[in-house]
Amino acid sequence: MTPTITHLTRELDGRTTDGIEVRLLWSEHDGRVLVAVNDSKTGDSFSLEVHEDERAMDVFHHPYAYAASRTA
Repeated sequence: MTPTITHLTRELDGRTTDGIEVRLLWSEHDGRVLVAVNDSKTGDSFSLEVHEDERAMDVFHHPYAYAASRTA
């Protein structure tokens, strides 16, 4: 039998507005913080890792702005 390694991801906050779900997630394994966005109307989704110099709640409240600034 091989051991199973489970990496827990905890949802720290979440909101849904007009079919757009935004979740603030924390990985217990490595301490990473992510913001995951899912648009149920279009089927589009993306996630952003919160960088050390960023505030997690800012990324959570403005994920589209952060996504745009990273692809520019």
